Amino acid sequence: MLARVNDTPAPPREYRIDDLAHAAGLPVRTVRYYRERRLLPPPRREGRVGYYNDAHLARLRLISRLLDRGHTLDGVSELLTAWEKGRGVAELLGLESAVAEPWADTTPVHLSWEELSRAYAGQVDEATLRRAQELGYVRVDDDGGGLTHLNRRLLASSSALVNEGIPLTAILDASQTVQRRVDDLATLFVDLVRRHILTDTAQPRSAEEVAHLSATAQRLRPLAESTVLGEFERAMDRRMNEELDTILAELDTSEPPSPH
Repeated sequence: MLARVNDTPAPPREYRIDDLAHAAGLPVRTVRYYRERRLLPPPRREGRVGYYNDAHLARLRLISRLLDRGHTLDGVSELLTAWEKGRGVAELLGLESAVAEPWADTTPVHLSWEELSRAYAGQVDEATLRRAQELGYVRVDDDGGGLTHLNRRLLASSSALVNEGIPLTAILDASQTVQRRVDDLATLFVDLVRRHILTDTAQPRSAEEVAHLSATAQRLRPLAESTVLGEFERAMDRRMNEELDTILAELDTSEPPSPH
């Protein structure tokens, strides 16, 4: 099971409506209502099942941001209609996807209870499962037949850490701290973009400017990731060297003197 998670290339992200709603932080009934109001484009259909993609998720996040800024739902509808008529659906969705597209590999991975137990070396119990739900990593199936891990990359890395010998409870404790700190980093980068790139947001944008902003947002993703990863690698080098010196010193003082 772990080999499949680690080695198989992730397919294009598609969501059933419940997964889409969860990723957007909205109730399913709200997503359906937006769909009925034509605020959300129709999904791809396979029989009776609709499959949504990252463009739909980006649209939902954009709607939520506009509502948070005080727009009414009718106002959001008029704004989106104006965008679509004035600049074309492709430009609108391109900007939405560039700005609001998930950065993480959020392809849901469904696991049976047996697969979950094997992935985490039998360390999953009621308390750890509840903690993982609170942290936003998993969602238990309605029928109780298993669960869905909502981040493919974190599933692979966390299960690998457990199998290397780090207890699952310790990983969950660390994850809560990591979430708080990376949120601060994300806020820092978003503020940089808003101050130096997304200036004069109240002014109308031409199609060329919208396309330029979309391309810029896409280029910023790997730059932000490389910056954070580079600084993390430097910090790990410093901390590991400090710990190595401490461990060597402890070993040196704990060795008994050699007999003469």
